[in-house]
Amino acid sequence: MNENLYSLFESRFPADRGRPLLLLEDGRAVTYGEAEARCAQYAGLLAGLGLAPGDRVAVQVEKSPEALLLYLACLRAGLVYLPLNSAYQEGEVGYFLENAEPGAVVAQPRSMPWLAPLAARLGIRHLFTLDERGEGSLVDAARGGPVRFTTVGRAGGDLAAILYTSGTTGRSKGAMITHRNLASNATVLHAYWGFRPDDVLVHMLPLFHVHGLFVACHCVLMNGTAMRFHAKFDAGRALEDFRRSSVFMGVPTFYTRLLAEPGLTREACAAMRLFVSGSAPLLAETHADFAARTGHRILERYGMTETGMLTSNPLAGERRPGTVGFPLPGTSVRVVDDEGRACTAGDIGHIQVKGDNVLPGYWRMPERNKEEFTPDGFFRTGDVGFFSADGYLSIVGRSKDLIITGGYNVYPKEVELAIDELPGVAESAVVGVPHPDFGEAVTAVVVARPGAPAPTEAGVIAALKSRLANFKVPKRVFVVKELPRNTMGKVQKNVLRERYSAPGD
Repeated sequence: MNENLYSLFESRFPADRGRPLLLLEDGRAVTYGEAEARCAQYAGLLAGLGLAPGDRVAVQVEKSPEALLLYLACLRAGLVYLPLNSAYQEGEVGYFLENAEPGAVVAQPRSMPWLAPLAARLGIRHLFTLDERGEGSLVDAARGGPVRFTTVGRAGGDLAAILYTSGTTGRSKGAMITHRNLASNATVLHAYWGFRPDDVLVHMLPLFHVHGLFVACHCVLMNGTAMRFHAKFDAGRALEDFRRSSVFMGVPTFYTRLLAEPGLTREACAAMRLFVSGSAPLLAETHADFAARTGHRILERYGMTETGMLTSNPLAGERRPGTVGFPLPGTSVRVVDDEGRACTAGDIGHIQVKGDNVLPGYWRMPERNKEEFTPDGFFRTGDVGFFSADGYLSIVGRSKDLIITGGYNVYPKEVELAIDELPGVAESAVVGVPHPDFGEAVTAVVVARPGAPAPTEAGVIAALKSRLANFKVPKRVFVVKELPRNTMGKVQKNVLRERYSAPGD
């Protein structure tokens, strides 16, 4: 049996290959038949270069239909797909290429002045361009090639992709993702979220990230249906699409921007059946506001680059704000204390996971792999959280974000929730910064709510003193216009720590 992920997708393609896979902004469509043919041409081109199964192909391009087809071509040819954030610069890309040693690189034309010398220095012989219009030397080289390609046989444990983690605490690690990892997660999500034969998904996420590439695209490919494919998020276009679509996946920022649109109404969302949020925590207030405006309760889930999706609020049942739901079928999730003992309901501890969706390890980091897994095979996520008595998981934060002040542990999420309830506060982020006396000082960065009186440092501290133990109350509060975020909407706490650790703060 061929366990190549592409073979699984192909078994789910519609019998009528004339049905659309991608519905584009300009009104054109890419059918399943066209996708198969173009994907075959790219796979044939790469294989014809002498690339062998297991060789890496690094891809740093803007979103386009061809970018998605290139990913499928790499799967089909048994190659290992290495997506890179299109915002990465020369120094970052240089590290990834040196570490992964790809056999070929596909990149944006604007990167060529520095990428070509870099590739030459690293001995990478095959370099192609692909722009946001889906044009470039890759497309030119594949044009006219055979439109049939026999999918290369792969075992479930063979690598399908390497995704580099964000590296906020040091050099990025290459998460090795297998065909089995991706197939198991795609199969579970497709069933758990109840995909239907007539579903149409609105796709506005980037393709270099787990959310857009593995979660959204894989669900559609498993369903054999269509997605409305946009280069980037646009609230106005999203509202138009909602009237003729059924599923939307986004990061919390997408939902806050949608809520700023007067056109977001129950009528505008009447055709929709499911809104999913992930990649960063969704504020309970956003959840409530969206439900009030649209009648839809956003389904929040939890996953990681290394594991795919781990938990999800239920499709049928209570979608509880502030939680990420239950462990998905086939995934074991546990919360343990510092000694590895199981925590009781409500007690905060370290989240660990096990299942076919969990990576085998990091690329060329055997020592790190020993640290990341427990003796009984659970992966240490680095997240801390707790289970409720009825089984809902809540994420408190990253273990590296834990603040130890005067010997006491402070979980930032607890302080953030208290701050977010105060008048005039839109959102907040809490970090620990070096302190000569306490070791770390709890520091809050607060975004004021538009149109309301701005909170003050003294006011926030005074209000919290009646709600939290004194050691949890921030020593300093900074009011800002917005929080720094990465491309997936996650607050960059490392940036805040650096910014507010400066002398004089």
